[in-house]
Amino acid sequence: MKFFQRLGRSIMLPVAVLPVAAILVGISYWITSVAGSNLVSTFLAAAGGALIDNMALLFAIGISIGMANKSDGTSALAGLVSWLTVTTLLNPATVAGLIGVEDVAEVDPAFGKVQNVFIGIICGLIGAWAYNRFKDVKLPDALSFFSGKRSVAIVTAGVSLVVAAVLFFVWPVVYTGLVIFGEWISTLGPVGAGIYGFLNRLLIPLGLHHALNSVFWFDVAGINDLNNFLAGSGGEGVFGVTGQYMTGFFPIMMFGLPGAALAMYVTAKTKRKKMASGILLSAAFASFFVGVTEPLEFAFMFLAPWLYLVHAVFTGISVFIAALLPTRMGFGFSAGFIDLVLGWMNPLAQNPWMIPVMGVFWFAVYFVVFRFLILKFRLKTPGREDDDESLDASAATAPRGDYADTAERFVAGLGGKDNIVQLDNCATRLRLEVADTSRVDDAALKRAGAAGTIVSGAKSVQVVYGLNVQFVKDAMDDVLAGRSVTRSAPAGSDARTETPHAAGGTATATVIRLTQPVAGAVLPLSAVPDPVFAQGTMGPGVAIEPSGDTVVAPAEGTVTTVFPTGHAIGVTLDDGTELLIHVGIDTVDMKGSGFQPLVQQGERVHAGRPLLRFDAAAIRSAGYNPITPVIVLNNAQATIEFV
Repeated sequence: MKFFQRLGRSIMLPVAVLPVAAILVGISYWITSVAGSNLVSTFLAAAGGALIDNMALLFAIGISIGMANKSDGTSALAGLVSWLTVTTLLNPATVAGLIGVEDVAEVDPAFGKVQNVFIGIICGLIGAWAYNRFKDVKLPDALSFFSGKRSVAIVTAGVSLVVAAVLFFVWPVVYTGLVIFGEWISTLGPVGAGIYGFLNRLLIPLGLHHALNSVFWFDVAGINDLNNFLAGSGGEGVFGVTGQYMTGFFPIMMFGLPGAALAMYVTAKTKRKKMASGILLSAAFASFFVGVTEPLEFAFMFLAPWLYLVHAVFTGISVFIAALLPTRMGFGFSAGFIDLVLGWMNPLAQNPWMIPVMGVFWFAVYFVVFRFLILKFRLKTPGREDDDESLDASAATAPRGDYADTAERFVAGLGGKDNIVQLDNCATRLRLEVADTSRVDDAALKRAGAAGTIVSGAKSVQVVYGLNVQFVKDAMDDVLAGRSVTRSAPAGSDARTETPHAAGGTATATVIRLTQPVAGAVLPLSAVPDPVFAQGTMGPGVAIEPSGDTVVAPAEGTVTTVFPTGHAIGVTLDDGTELLIHVGIDTVDMKGSGFQPLVQQGERVHAGRPLLRFDAAAIRSAGYNPITPVIVLNNAQATIEFV
């Protein structure tokens, strides 16, 4: 699932440019239908079509950028190389030469549909894989010119040759099988229409919907629904029949998907609503106005694939219901507002007023169902993704080599580079996915400076370190990537003994009297549903079940850490005590939604000064516990009392 979430984020790069292009094409189509072809319509069509017609190519490049590790553009070139290689080898003219025929018309029609989104995605993944794997490769001196990034395009071309050879045999079988299947379901009446509607949406991620469209909309099987409707009374259409394979798409494209867009917007994280609205609003407008749905569908089909399956089911139901009802409508471009208006007076149009009525129903269904599913299952729709953590300004300028030794020892203690699958961090701990948890050496990690290690799943490991964990994580990134790092210790400490957490320092029994940092019931630390806090791994302290919404400074001191997502604050008191105030459990995963830091790192504060504001209701609705541990990080014998 993490792969698909990352793929979904990568797809957003090309998707973001499509809505405006779709609108330009739609306006051009409308102008042409009303006033005939002219300079304005031709100009707009060319401008919009430049992107719409090359959508698969945009996906190849965009995905190769998004799926690459710290891409610098080389991966984009690799994606383009893969696309050009695969599509050139599989175009009808090349295939004709390969099979030894002179007439391109004799080539399997499947090869005429090879430039699709599915192929674009494959090519983008090939380019990203080649970049990630070979960008740092070192060849013998005789071939050194082709070392490193220069090797990426060469490897990409080689892999693409193999993929093209496989597709040469596989693609026609898949395409032909879909056509035969489409001809069969056309015999099932309204039920067949519903099945077609479902598969039409389901196959869009693969670009295979064109095969089914050729059966129902054109003359492959004698249905020719689209052309017969456009011909009106002068064609072979039948009133009450023609249009049954198109009518049900109008309520979904004009109303249902915009309802889904609204649901995704209202559930987006607060800090990302502006970003999400920019994509969703324009994509929803394109879907309603023009009937171009790909910008909106691709915005969530890989981020939340189960949600896309629900969309496909709803489309099938809509097409089925429309085929049952006495309503028929067709389109020339797509099932949007423009085609609805232009087809309203077509002699084969039957009760077109029913389409907006059905549309209002589907708008409500999509909004309610999508909103419920997104919140219930925490789906990663636009504005809710798991993005990489970013540093605040002071952290970003910290020397990257300060924690190199600790990082190397952590990597070794975690089983080596090949055992670390994914690395991230929260306020005080590293969060990792490893290939084999049995290779994790808890004792070695503690000797390297860890306060404790928790294996929380078959592949998940947490290494508790302290407020400076971000620097260790950055240094580990360098170690994992094979980059050289400076071997210097943090200021004033020994690299091999520095322990910036409760395990370090000279512990003396002390009662620390503080102002309660947030209103609520005070509980023992053991009540926290997280063993790192409950067992005192981070250090001694207490917990608060918050009834208020603002964390204040518990005493005079200096803000030493403001975590980027705002859910945790570190304060060093004037007597040297280091405190961590951590709002909620696993709330780092909320990525800042519901949290508003009110101070900056390095700022002097007095007792009662507001430090951060949070929304406990939002924390609970997102499925997290808002209980707030208050921890002493540098004195294992300390006791906290609130006065």
